[in-house]
Amino acid sequence: MDGTAEPLCWIRRGQGLVGLGEAARFTGTGPDRFADAEQWWRDVLAAARVTDPLRLPGTGAAAFGSFAFSKTSAHASTLIVPSLLVGFRDGTAWLTQLTMNGAAPTAGDAHRQLRAFLAPASGEFTTAGPGSARTVTGVVEAGALDEAAWKESVAAGVAAIATGGLDHAGLEKIVLARDVVARLAAPVCRVSILQRLSAQYSECWTYGVDGLVGATPEMLIKVDGDMAKARVLAGTLDREDAPDGVPDFAATVLAGSDKQRREHDFAVRSLTRQLAPFATDLSFPPEPFILELPNVWHLASDVHARLADNDGHLPTSLALVEALHPTAAVCGTPRESAGKLILELEHMDRGPYAGPVGWLDGAGNGEWGIALRGAVIEDPTTVRLYAGAGIVAASDPAAELAETWAKFRPMLQALGLRG
Repeated sequence: MDGTAEPLCWIRRGQGLVGLGEAARFTGTGPDRFADAEQWWRDVLAAARVTDPLRLPGTGAAAFGSFAFSKTSAHASTLIVPSLLVGFRDGTAWLTQLTMNGAAPTAGDAHRQLRAFLAPASGEFTTAGPGSARTVTGVVEAGALDEAAWKESVAAGVAAIATGGLDHAGLEKIVLARDVVARLAAPVCRVSILQRLSAQYSECWTYGVDGLVGATPEMLIKVDGDMAKARVLAGTLDREDAPDGVPDFAATVLAGSDKQRREHDFAVRSLTRQLAPFATDLSFPPEPFILELPNVWHLASDVHARLADNDGHLPTSLALVEALHPTAAVCGTPRESAGKLILELEHMDRGPYAGPVGWLDGAGNGEWGIALRGAVIEDPTTVRLYAGAGIVAASDPAAELAETWAKFRPMLQALGLRG
């Protein structure tokens, strides 16, 4: 491994995991991608010899992962075991070396690998500071659909909710996404993108797995021993045009909006319904709170659960990911009907966008966010950005389009294109 290796990343508020190099990789597609990944990880663990004096979530054997949103996607879902793992949690830092060649890791080897990464061989990583946004020359082009065509898809989604019918009976909400393509005059620096997102969106989970980068505000599931937690978001208000000097503006507009509250309630009900079979105790507050981010406000609810013991075994974080994905926050409700309509109306493969992204360890712990506020680096000068909006009966296509631009803003800022 040398200084040009792309790090794997899961960071929030300066805590989390960074993976360097690659010791092993799983790839899979289709409806069995989660089960296949789980079995691959079990096989890796069965053959592993682990020395882990800390025994904290994220220590010992661990892997980063990214999964395609759709079972029909051609995009490869992955689990990656890094060669070196750097962890930070509650004032404790650790360094884990992972090998697949049978050689016993040593502290000296681990520190040599870390020094090699921190001493880059080229100027790729000698960039502006993490909080800065240098000006970059580039253009942003329409992706699968231009703005007019996407608004037509939103109108079609509203009509499907309103009219129902055999194909869309009971449809209450559908989440429609769109993509734009940034074409840059100079190669992007992936590390700088992650640095800027982590600095500017510290309340989000900054992630990087292969070409997928972003900072998600939404936790699909976190497992720590027998406790699980999820953060559900639905209901969005752009901060850019908010009036000055109006107290509780976000709370008044979001919490006071029947459309926003219904969208949020759909998402909470969806997640708790799917999580309930795995839990002995499940709780969430009666009212959502306002999550304040630099670009938007969200209605948010934190769901807590104590996991059920099944013959001495707790469900792993990856097993819960399979059960929970996709949630109403990124698909709709009911999710089977919404998923079919998404394929008809979006005219694109979401790839890893809105799919699970995060990490797991050998004890079943893990943190899996939903890959939002992100992009895929397709080549050194081409980056594809994704954003979506929840569509309900009261949705207005123009307002939903504006919401997607607000959600594109973090990645556009990180790329230095506009802010």
